[in-house]
Amino acid sequence: MTGRKIRKVKDKRNEDALPAEPEAYFESLFPQDPELERIAETIRERGMPEISVEPAYGRLLTMLAASIGAAAALEIGALGGYSGVCLARGLAPGGKLTSLELKPEYAELAQANLAAAGFGDRVEMLVGSAAESLKKLAAEGRTFDFFFIDADKENYPLYLEWAIRLARPGALIAADNTLLRGRTLNPDKTGPAVRAVREFNRIIARDERLIGTHLPSFDGLALATVKRA
Repeated sequence: MTGRKIRKVKDKRNEDALPAEPEAYFESLFPQDPELERIAETIRERGMPEISVEPAYGRLLTMLAASIGAAAALEIGALGGYSGVCLARGLAPGGKLTSLELKPEYAELAQANLAAAGFGDRVEMLVGSAAESLKKLAAEGRTFDFFFIDADKENYPLYLEWAIRLARPGALIAADNTLLRGRTLNPDKTGPAVRAVREFNRIIARDERLIGTHLPSFDGLALATVKRA
């Protein structure tokens, strides 16, 4: 969540105050989502980081998963289940979400929130190192048609490579926080997370295995399709 103040202007037609920023304006058009609001509240109550995907990008995840009829989605980073619900909403009938989460307490809350949203029987939660879980999935011959990366930023290039390896032809890959709250654009920032995300962003743009793009709104979202052979 950005936590930015919303500047408002008057609509000359009805004098109602409208948000001046494009993101806030478009977000104001949508009704609140009670289920996602409930999940956000459980994250706050637990004292967990309030870093779930933005509501607009959550809707985009649902829309994209539905648009390709995703039957198997892989999420790297569960937190409290907010993005998991967004992904599960877009799955094809009988589709399944596999969610990777490092921290057991986060995984427990995510599993509970997904169950409360009606997706308990459609979610596989793997707890522990994402890199190890990805190796295990590859060894099992598992493949996926939708990926969402929203975990430790230092490993974004690694997670992207695994997503490409585990992808079915034409699979979609999405990744959040590609601007790192402006640090990606700041030449004075050279920490490991910043360097990794910059490399990840370059791969999305230039890797010949992908058709990629970047959305600059909120904290940045990368999207890519894995090319068919």
